[in-house]
Amino acid sequence: MRSYGQACALAKALDVVGDRWTLLIVRELLIRGPCRYTDLQDGLPGIATNLLGGRLRELQEAGIVRREDAPPPIAATLFGLTPRGEALEPVLKELGRWGAPLLAGSARGDALRAHWLALPLRFYLTDGRPRLPPATLELRAGGEAISVEVGGGTVRTRLGSAPNPDAIVTGDPRLILALLAGKLSLAKARASGVKYAGDTSVLRRVRPSTADGRTTRKRRPASRSRAPVAG
Repeated sequence: MRSYGQACALAKALDVVGDRWTLLIVRELLIRGPCRYTDLQDGLPGIATNLLGGRLRELQEAGIVRREDAPPPIAATLFGLTPRGEALEPVLKELGRWGAPLLAGSARGDALRAHWLALPLRFYLTDGRPRLPPATLELRAGGEAISVEVGGGTVRTRLGSAPNPDAIVTGDPRLILALLAGKLSLAKARASGVKYAGDTSVLRRVRPSTADGRTTRKRRPASRSRAPVAG
């Protein structure tokens, strides 16, 4: 591992997590939890297998990633975050917030995985009606499913289908995120190919939060708005 050789906390942090792909590996493990090498590789389009292996070894040596055997009957090695690795979550949250305006310049061919929605939904949205009973949305995009639970003032996400969801949203992940973030109306989302089935009051509960965590009112969406996808 290369070092800046500086007695500075920021430089020391970058010695460990400043290399290319490192924080994206952390992103995948924050979204997925402990997972297989092949799952990580699928969520990191463009990474060479030897580079991924090298980064994982470095992260294990730094105490950020742990390696464990999956419980029987699955014969597989799983990679997960240690508490030290999980402590990077607020770092990724603020980097994602800072980088969101840059998405407007994304190339048409840039890779996108639907499960990447899990972090921005968790990081930047909140429950605008915390006194109501919890409700669940199931998002379906790109052959993947994400369960979104709204309740108690927070939005929580996990990969996979939801049992008995109150509503199901199906479509392009960019449009789904724009809809949930209040940057696209339900009518315009449907006109663009998004399908919404179920209780629409659940959608009205999901609102953007400010940088300090407060809830904002959903503004009338602009027709060409583009929402952040990666956390």
